[in-house]
Amino acid sequence: MATKISELTRRDIFDLVFLEKINLYGRLEEVEFLSRIWDLEAMPSTDSRFKDAIGDIWQHTVNNDDWDAGWVFSDPRFNLMRGDDETFLRVLCESIHPVVRSDVTECERLCQLFNNCLSNDGFQLVEKARLSGKPIFVGRYVGIHVSPGIRAARETLSGTDVAYVSQQITRMEAAVNQDPELAIGTAKELVETCCKSILTDAGVVFTKGDDLPKLVKSTVNILQLTPEDIPEEAKAANTIRRLLSNLASITHGVAELRNQYGTGHGKSGSDRGLQPRHAKLAVGAASTLAVFLAETHKVRGSK
Repeated sequence: MATKISELTRRDIFDLVFLEKINLYGRLEEVEFLSRIWDLEAMPSTDSRFKDAIGDIWQHTVNNDDWDAGWVFSDPRFNLMRGDDETFLRVLCESIHPVVRSDVTECERLCQLFNNCLSNDGFQLVEKARLSGKPIFVGRYVGIHVSPGIRAARETLSGTDVAYVSQQITRMEAAVNQDPELAIGTAKELVETCCKSILTDAGVVFTKGDDLPKLVKSTVNILQLTPEDIPEEAKAANTIRRLLSNLASITHGVAELRNQYGTGHGKSGSDRGLQPRHAKLAVGAASTLAVFLAETHKVRGSK
């Protein structure tokens, strides 16, 4: 069977279940939950007193309750660590099925947590139907998408002074799906680092208190944005400045949005945090802006 979901991703999800103290079975007993996925009567028992898996699971999870909470992940009969993707995804989908878990908000939270891990291998849990108004999920392969902006940033900026810039790009790329808030913060830092490097190289003084829009404005002011021999050079330069300012505004604005969603700001329980799509917006704008500024600076320096 196909196994595109790596063992690393599976372990990350198992760790998540333990750390978040998630009851995978919801309001069902283990036997009732697992019977929704496997034919337990056809599975052998690991306890000689019973003829099938139903008997030994009941004995050790209900009658004696002497198996650890994560026993199903290490039980070779279910092979969740290395088994086929379809079954692994089915377990996750069943854990947030409305029959298993009635709280829609909790189901959406768990879905987001699972998807943050699954996205590294190109999978997502998506809604396929509704039961009494509540979503039923299915696992799908959606592919791994690398932002063209990140690719361009890596090609343009990784060769600069800066091992730090390369680290920022790597962190940003890894975090877009896994940790959107980290990706957004790193996108902002990338533009700041790019601007400060250019300003320092040009001998322009800036302060620690300068925010992103001010740094971008100062950087743009020292760069020759258009060739000298084009008609209406000043008008064209002003247009480019406006476009660059818009990219900076997007990056800065999404970073401010991240702060509003962050912990410690009295957010309500209904807030679910920023999504990968928000991170992609910030990362795309920041990468495009940083690449343009760096390339323009290189051209200016070569002349």
